[in-house]
Amino acid sequence: MSDQPSAAHPSHPAQSQTSPATFPCFALAPWTIVVPFLALAAIALGKPGSIPMAVLIAVVLGAAIMAAVYHAEVIAHRVGEPFGTLILAFAVTVIETSLIVSIMLSEGVGAQALARDTVFAAVMITINGIVGVCLLLGGGRHHEQGYTQSGVNHGLAILATLSILTLVLPNFTTSQTGPFYNDKQLIFVAVDALMLYGTFVVAQTIRHRDHFLYPEENDGSHETVPAAKAIAAGAMLLVALVAVVMLAKALSPSIEAGVAAIGAPPATVGIIIAALVLAPESLAALGAARANRVQTSLNLAIGSALATIGLTIPAVAIASLWMGLDLELGLSLKSIALLGLTLLVATMTLSTGRTTLVQGMVHLVIFSTYLFTTLVP
Repeated sequence: MSDQPSAAHPSHPAQSQTSPATFPCFALAPWTIVVPFLALAAIALGKPGSIPMAVLIAVVLGAAIMAAVYHAEVIAHRVGEPFGTLILAFAVTVIETSLIVSIMLSEGVGAQALARDTVFAAVMITINGIVGVCLLLGGGRHHEQGYTQSGVNHGLAILATLSILTLVLPNFTTSQTGPFYNDKQLIFVAVDALMLYGTFVVAQTIRHRDHFLYPEENDGSHETVPAAKAIAAGAMLLVALVAVVMLAKALSPSIEAGVAAIGAPPATVGIIIAALVLAPESLAALGAARANRVQTSLNLAIGSALATIGLTIPAVAIASLWMGLDLELGLSLKSIALLGLTLLVATMTLSTGRTTLVQGMVHLVIFSTYLFTTLVP
C-alpha cells in the first residue's frame, strides 16, 4: 500500500512527498478530525440558554465522544488485545469522570449520589445489557461461542469485590451516618480500588495475558494500522477528550433540568451518563460478538465495568475531598438485590467457557428489570 503513491506518480517525486498518504492524520476518518476541533469551538458558546442550544451542544458532545472512542480504537488495533480494551476503558473513564464531577459541582438534586448512580448504571449496562445483547445475538448467529474462562473469572472476582466495597459496605459502616464513608474510609477504599484494578491490568497485559485471549480468535488486526496513524490518533484523542470534558461542564445543568422536567427520578441522570459514554464501546462489543469474537466482547464489558469502579470512584473521591463535596456511595436495598443477582448470575452464566442465547436472555431480563424499577420505583 505504501508504494502506490510513487507508482501512480513516478515522474513527480516531490508531489508524492506532499500527498495526503504522507500525513498520518489524513489516514483517519475526516469527521474524527473535524469534530474535536468543532467541539473546542462550541465551548465558546458557554452554558446553553435555550433548548435548541442545549440540543446542539449535546449533539456535538455525542459526536466528540464518538470521535474519542474512534481514535482509541485505532490505537487499540495497533497494539492488539488485550491492550486495546484497556485504552478504550481509559478513554471512557476520563469522559465519565468529567461528566460526573461537572454535575456534582452544579449541586443539583441528587448530585451527591450521582457517582454511585452512574457507577451502578455502568455495571448494570455492561454486565447485563452489553453481555446480554452480545450473547443473545452472537448465540443466535453462531449457536455457541467460546471464550477463555480463567480471564473472565479473574474479572468477575475483582468486580464483585470492588462492587461490594464501594457500593454496599458504606451502608454498614458506623463512623459516618448514612450511606457515606468518612474521609479516611474513602481514601482507604479508593486506594484498594486502584490496587485491585492495577492488579487486573498487570494480569491482563503481562502476567496472564493468554487468559484474556481465545485461541480461535484472530488477534492480528493490530498489524494493519501503521505506527504513524496510531500516533496521529493519539494526538486527536487528547484533543477530543479535552473538548468532551469542557462541553460536559457546560451541558451538565441542562441534563439535570431535562430529567427534572419529565419527572424522572434523579438516578436517571446516572443512567444517561453511563449510556452516553458506553454507547460506542457497546457497539464495538456487539460487532465483535456478531463476528464470532465473544472473547473481545467480554473483555470490553467486564473491563469497562472494572475501569468504571477502579478508576472513576478513586477519581471522584479525590475530586470530592479536594472540593469539599459530599459523596453518597451506598446503594438502596432494591439496588443491592439487583447487584447481588447480577454478580450471582454472571458467575453462573460465564462459568463454562461456552455461551448460548439462553444466557443472554437471562441477563437482558435483569437489565430490563433494573431500568423499569429505576423509572418506576
